[in-house]
Amino acid sequence: MKNSLFLRPAVITAAVLLIPLIAMQFTSGVVWTLSDFVVMGILLFSTGTAYEFFARQTGQLAYRGGAALAVGTCLLLTWMNLAVGIIGSENNDVNMLYFVVPMIVFLGAVISKLKALPLARTMYTAATTLALIPVIALIINRPNFSTPEDYFGVLGIFILNAFFATLLVASGLLFKQASETPAS
Repeated sequence: MKNSLFLRPAVITAAVLLIPLIAMQFTSGVVWTLSDFVVMGILLFSTGTAYEFFARQTGQLAYRGGAALAVGTCLLLTWMNLAVGIIGSENNDVNMLYFVVPMIVFLGAVISKLKALPLARTMYTAATTLALIPVIALIINRPNFSTPEDYFGVLGIFILNAFFATLLVASGLLFKQASETPAS
């Protein structure tokens, strides 16, 4: 079982899903439906499996760090977008643009055959795409800007996107470092 790609992600997914399940027994503040558990289970298991697959490519710490940042960022971005939405609520159609970022990372990983330097370029592309999403959203849905809160809301979205883009750039830099370092 030591070589199983799916064992560790399955165990960790089950352990994490136990937290809201147990919390629901003691508080009314945690209310998950069956679909919440299914979606989160799929997200956690697929993220864990993706990392396990990346980690098996090399023992290089920089490569593994780049992989952890890439899959972790995609998980957090997707989870946040599904749960509450990033621009407005989760029902705002412009939030669908955020699903492009994990798709870029996935397709880049497949096309690059998990080679470090092309993965670095993939992360830079994903970060640039992420940085452009609020600009596109402003073009599509021009806000009213009738109150100071409107300005702060838009600024907050740009800051959040910059945070996620920075994580992807850091992932790219780690992959670039791994490409320049002999495999261990």
